[in-house]
Amino acid sequence: MPSDAPALETAPVVVSRVSVTAAAQALIERLRAEHGPLMFHQSGGCCDGSAPMCFALGEFITGDADICLGEIAQTPFYMSR
Repeated sequence: MPSDAPALETAPVVVSRVSVTAAAQALIERLRAEHGPLMFHQSGGCCDGSAPMCFALGEFITGDADICLGEIAQTPFYMSR
């Protein structure tokens, strides 16, 4: 049955996929001050790669299987699919 009521539009929901504590943000800022721009990468596999790793920006080459989940402390965070 058709309705004369206008369709309600809903605003998109933004979900943060990465976050950082205040202490971690302070450490990232200290590392950036000492080493320059940074990036994080976390492997989707097991063992050593299952922990996020910090690199100088561009030192780790991302590939087609890596996606940027967002930024923490103005630092890109990538994870492999």
